[in-house]
Amino acid sequence: MNRITLILTALFLLSAVSCTKARREDTYNKQEEKIDQYITKNMYKTYTEDGESKTDTLRVVYRGGSSRLVTQEGIGEELAADGTVSFYYAGYTFSGSKSYSSMFTTNHQETAEAAKWSLTDADYSLYTLGMKDAELIEGLRHGLTGVRSGEICQILFSGKYAYGKKPLGIVPANSAILFEIWVEAVSNE
Repeated sequence: MNRITLILTALFLLSAVSCTKARREDTYNKQEEKIDQYITKNMYKTYTEDGESKTDTLRVVYRGGSSRLVTQEGIGEELAADGTVSFYYAGYTFSGSKSYSSMFTTNHQETAEAAKWSLTDADYSLYTLGMKDAELIEGLRHGLTGVRSGEICQILFSGKYAYGKKPLGIVPANSAILFEIWVEAVSNE
């Protein structure tokens, strides 16, 4: 190969990588727009009290690429970045809404039953996680930081903060994720 052919080949490969990276960033940006739309649509909770309809605005926490929509406030100390948390969860690939058909994991028995999941080795035991766990995905790490015992929340983040360009089991590459979390205990010791 002559020098010009090598240079043209290198430029072509560099251009292809650049386009792929730009497409991936565009995908993440669109996912983040859908997350913002979902939060805007779901951040109001309407209920009846004393025969009167009332609406509360739910708390939203933004941290490191994650959005946490708190549907039930917890009590006690907030989970620190190096603490330990015990919780139940349901994980969904997210494309604008939460649907049982996009659920890929859960240890929350009521959610599994509502989704009509029938697992032969179902494990509905409480999951305990150290926030320093190296395998914890970035979006979940940022989303869990600050939760309190008894809190129920939804943590949403783009594929950039999830599994990235590699698929994981039935979760496609670059998927946005929604985790529904039921916090049982927080420890910062």
